[in-house]
Amino acid sequence: MMTATIDKNDLLHRVDLALNDVRPHLAVDGGNVEVVGITDANIVLIKWTGACEHCSMSVMTLRAGIEQALIGKIPEVAGVEAVNGWEG
Repeated sequence: MMTATIDKNDLLHRVDLALNDVRPHLAVDGGNVEVVGITDANIVLIKWTGACEHCSMSVMTLRAGIEQALIGKIPEVAGVEAVNGWEG
């Protein structure tokens, strides 16, 4: 059981590091993203902050930017979902 916790913490750490590549692009528009958690199905849960929270482009940024970047760098990631933000 302890191994699963260590693996989840390692995965969270690697996700957060991978997001550092995306964060400067978000910061240009006054926004950011933080990792809320990872589900048992390896779906990364993120929270938009700043301008990204109410941006109409956040859905596209999530799919084309964040999700693709994370899956490309961390094969264990099955997907990304926002827990807040613009719903369209």
